Order: sequence, then structure tokens, then C-alpha cells
Amino acid sequence: MKKVIVISTSLRQGSNSDMLADKFAEGAKAAGHEVEKISLAGKNIQFCKGCLACQKLDRCVIDDDVNDMMAKVLKADVVAWATPIYYYEMSGQMKTLIDRMNAMYPLDYQFRDIYLLTTAAEDEESTPKRAESGLTGWIDCYPKSRLAGTLFCGGVNGSRDIDGNPKLQEAFELGSKI
Repeated sequence: MKKVIVISTSLRQGSNSDMLADKFAEGAKAAGHEVEKISLAGKNIQFCKGCLACQKLDRCVIDDDVNDMMAKVLKADVVAWATPIYYYEMSGQMKTLIDRMNAMYPLDYQFRDIYLLTTAAEDEESTPKRAESGLTGWIDCYPKSRLAGTLFCGGVNGSRDIDGNPKLQEAFELGSKI
């Protein structure tokens, strides 16, 4: 059994990427893993100040919701990120959270497999590539980890457009195979 953290970065609960996150989590649970989904909706996440105090304190000096999320990510075996694609890139709130996780850099971490689930109005195969590149920049800082899988669902824009889309089943199957 693995400990799985699914981070849904959309600020709209029930959004297309949030629905992919839910299906991935369902698949992982069905496979017998311990799963926790963290939604950034309603979370207080401030911008990194670049002070680097976190490198000495092993936590961020900003008192918001990030330190609790980092503690969970550090202890997870698997981390799945779900994001809508805005202007061919990950959501700003995902990038802000990644920047704030700088405190994890010198710490011992358990995660090995990282997944990226993306949705966008655009449906070209290249649409999620910049988001993947941005996430692999974070992954590269944790050399025992790897990008284990990605899933992209294009052509979905409005809330719940993904409902009934076969990519939801693919997300379930991806989660069940971790």
C-alpha cells in the first residue's frame, strides 16, 4: 500500500481538472492505496518572498496553509498534480505552491512517483507540454523521484465539460496502476 497525495490546483471545485483528480484518487483507492486529496480552493497560499529562511528552518516563515501541505507531500509515496492549463501553462496557484515548497529541498522526502493531470479548452497534443516542463523542473530538484505519468484532456472549457469523457476512465485506470 502506498500513500498518495492528489493536489487539485483549480480554484473551482468540480472543475474539469478537479474531476480528473477525483477519478485518479478513486482508482488509487480501488487499488488499495491510502489516498488524500488536497484542493487549493479556499486555501491561503501567499507568494514566496525569496528570503531562503526555509533552508535553515525546514519550513516556511509565512504563516498560511503551505507548511501543512508540504508535511503531507514529504511523507507521500506518490504525488499527483491536477491543473487546468491557462495560456499553455500550469495554473498560477500551482506554480505559487511549487515555489513555496522550496522548504522541502534540503529535507528527506518519500515521494518517488509524480503524476500530472491536465485539462484545457485547447485540444492540441502539445497543449500541456509547458506545464509538464515546469513540473519536471520541480521534480529535477528531487533526484529520487520521476515523472511517472501524465494525462491530458483537451477540448473542455466550461465547468464539468469533461463529464462523460473517456479521459475520466483513463484517470481512474492511471490511479489504479500506481
